[in-house]
Amino acid sequence: MEKKESYRSLLEMGPLILFFGVNYFYGIFAGTAVLVISTIIALIISWYFFKNIPMLAAFGCLAVVLFGGLTLFFDNDFFIKIKPTVVSLIIALILLFGQFLGKNFLSVVMRSSIKLDTIGWNKLTWLWIAMFIVMAIANEIAWRNLSTDDWVSFKAFGIPVLSVVFGLFSIPIIKKYQQE
Repeated sequence: MEKKESYRSLLEMGPLILFFGVNYFYGIFAGTAVLVISTIIALIISWYFFKNIPMLAAFGCLAVVLFGGLTLFFDNDFFIKIKPTVVSLIIALILLFGQFLGKNFLSVVMRSSIKLDTIGWNKLTWLWIAMFIVMAIANEIAWRNLSTDDWVSFKAFGIPVLSVVFGLFSIPIIKKYQQE
């Protein structure tokens, strides 16, 4: 199972690495085109090898195609730059909405990987809501204050580091509330 998830993670990171590399040599629009195409290819490969597509990967692909397509169509990098903000806020709002409905959407998405009791899922969900809000704010600060190349670096390296940091904060919750 761990090997499968490692391959899946590589498939998900591949388009971002290509985006960074192509942007470095050819600019944001070429990078965006490669991001859109490679994200679609990664999703197809994921389906071919794993026979399923994780919900977040499908949502991410849809967002890349939508915002990347708008960027290329209007020849305006604004759209690709706000994608992380919009996606993060949508996910945070979906998780928040679920909490208020008494439904834990994070557990629905992740229960095949992690087994937690209700309290654990609720704590983890609140942490993830905070994470996605922090990601949205960080992206807004970055794209509004950095050059395009620096924003791409932030997107390729800063956002994953923030994800790892929040992942580390998740570990104590998972350990405390994990069910066997």
